[in-house]
Amino acid sequence: MKIGIIADTHTKVKKARRAIDSLMADGAEFMLHAGDIVDVEVLHLLHKSGIRYEAVYGNNDAHLAKFHDEFNLVQEPYYFKLANTKFKLMHLPFYMTPDTDVIIFAHTHEFFIEFVNNTLFLNPGEVCARNKPLSEWAMLEIKESEFILTRYTRANKSDEIKKEEFRHTRQTP
Repeated sequence: MKIGIIADTHTKVKKARRAIDSLMADGAEFMLHAGDIVDVEVLHLLHKSGIRYEAVYGNNDAHLAKFHDEFNLVQEPYYFKLANTKFKLMHLPFYMTPDTDVIIFAHTHEFFIEFVNNTLFLNPGEVCARNKPLSEWAMLEIKESEFILTRYTRANKSDEIKKEEFRHTRQTP
């Protein structure tokens, strides 16, 4: 299963659209937004993608509470299971206890990946390109015996999207 992961879109709807479109073009079957959505139009983009998604509130998303039921918004930490894999989704990196197979967080605006004791910790970086001159997002492909993570980057004012792949072997029970 391929899961598209975006975060920290803030007010950058066009950048969010580009990230979502690239993930869809690469076969995303599920989408996650790790918070700081900020603009309701980003929720519309996720909804219009036609695939299932979840979006967690970020520290800048309180005003989106009125859309809670309409757009699959969840509170952190949000636990769920997908493709025989346990996930924890959050915006703030406060619940970093390795109690799931995959922990997805955001807020720092920095791409981060670490695989420790069979738990994948992932921050897809910032779509909004606020702290650096590039947008970042990710695709996590779940296979029975490995995680394949693709990091996407796109420099501001460029049409080129670069991809970098990371692989981690899973220990299955």
